[in-house]
Amino acid sequence: MYVIALDLGTSGFRSQLIDIKSRETIKTVITMGHPLPGGNVMDHLDFAINTGKDVAHGLMIEAVKEVLERFDVDPSSIQRIAVCGNPIQLSLFQNSEILDLAYAGETKQKKLGVHNVKRDARVFPANEIFKGIYEMDNCEIVIPPAIKHEIGADALAMMLETDFIHQDGPCLVTDYGTNAEMALKVGDKIITASAAAGPAIEGQGINCGMLAGPGAISDVNLEGHHWRLIVLNEKMETVKGDLIDPVSGEVIESSGIQAKGITGTGVISTIALAIKEGLTKKLPHLPEGRIVLGDGIIITDKDVEEVGKAIGAIRAAHMTLMVAAGIEYSDLKYVYMSGATGTYVDAEKARHIGSAPGFSDNIVQFGNTSIGLARKLALDIIKLCDVISVAKKIHADHLMMATSETFKDIYVCELSYWQQGMPIEVYDQMLELYKIKPFPRALEKVNIEKRVSRDIDDVGRQGLDIVKDIGIILEGPVEKCILCHKCEKECPEDAVTIIEREGKRFANIDSQHCLGTSCRRCVAICPEQTMNHSILKIKRSVKIKR
Repeated sequence: MYVIALDLGTSGFRSQLIDIKSRETIKTVITMGHPLPGGNVMDHLDFAINTGKDVAHGLMIEAVKEVLERFDVDPSSIQRIAVCGNPIQLSLFQNSEILDLAYAGETKQKKLGVHNVKRDARVFPANEIFKGIYEMDNCEIVIPPAIKHEIGADALAMMLETDFIHQDGPCLVTDYGTNAEMALKVGDKIITASAAAGPAIEGQGINCGMLAGPGAISDVNLEGHHWRLIVLNEKMETVKGDLIDPVSGEVIESSGIQAKGITGTGVISTIALAIKEGLTKKLPHLPEGRIVLGDGIIITDKDVEEVGKAIGAIRAAHMTLMVAAGIEYSDLKYVYMSGATGTYVDAEKARHIGSAPGFSDNIVQFGNTSIGLARKLALDIIKLCDVISVAKKIHADHLMMATSETFKDIYVCELSYWQQGMPIEVYDQMLELYKIKPFPRALEKVNIEKRVSRDIDDVGRQGLDIVKDIGIILEGPVEKCILCHKCEKECPEDAVTIIEREGKRFANIDSQHCLGTSCRRCVAICPEQTMNHSILKIKRSVKIKR
């Protein structure tokens, strides 16, 4: 008999098959992308509201089905699936209420009839949502509780799976990702927040970016006068790649390891090194507008801007939490980093570039805390009682960055720094104009502890299986289509195809690769205004060759 731990991340799903008797991990399966259009939780929420909650739920379940099938075990042998994720992902997975997550105002929520929606722990039969899709007659699904409706199981996981809860001094924990969840603990008080960092933090939206997977450049280090690439191998371990000249792209020393792309941590490392080594005199400008890390792996000025948006949002959110808590920046004693980015990023570079506070004495790097909590619950259901008890004891306040003037002021400074090369001295002056204390410079030396070598510490004896293309097509009628194919040409991800069937015309959209709300170029360019994402339905799950 088996149990499964499942992490529903904003940029992709990660799951493990575990033998319940030996407690041994058999196999790990991850998806290289999310089944819903868009690159962040707000895109997913917008899609679910405008296209339909049932369609969004269907996409989630089809993608999970693809993951489960990769384990290649009899469905009747699966005893339990423990699922962790943020409130939006867990709500879409269960096909439960989401409107309270879209509208923060109490008056609006009451008008919609979604005031005080509870997101308590749940245990229910898997066939409640998988019947007719991937039937598991002997399986139950376990959902951990939220602390509050907007503080979900993923936030609970990063608090429980690190030392955060047990620290006496002020400490900060961040689960780095497309939607960076974070919490600041000061005494018995905990303030939570999230920063919509965007897909660049995980290597998406980058010219040659990819999620953490085999062949991904996760770090870059100076070696003599050249740069040494650090690449993830088949076991998701970091190994030495080629030694290269970053300006010309010349391979000085071949490692025999072929890099396929670069993760967000690799981009952060690249930019940090470019700044340190003087390759960029003024952000976001790189030498000749690019840095070459390998065949087809090029970091551009545009990539620097995208990463700057992500780092700027995270840094602004960190600082806003400390301002809201009323603590001195120097009081921050511990910084915890979790998630793939928190694992693979060089913490030294991260603190100097701003994605981690550079003035804290201690930085501790953890792996995927979300799947860590799911694993514990999958193996031992009785631990759910302990998790519920802890969740009830955590008295947390949630700070909405979208309505915080402090966040907005700091983020303006961040964008000016990353996109216009504003000097730090001017940055500090702007903060003072906003009546915000300038941030301390990074300490020369801090204690950095890395608890794991990879975000999923044990991928299992059968190793890692990557679902590169989930293969789900959304289809909608385009009655006025004149077959100009402008929508196909305009789509930056080649996600749109116009087909004819039985004398009617339809738009087929690859859900995984569609950029969703942040794009909609296909809608804007259509001369007949016939493209309508709100009427899309799931067509089928197929294998797409890209």
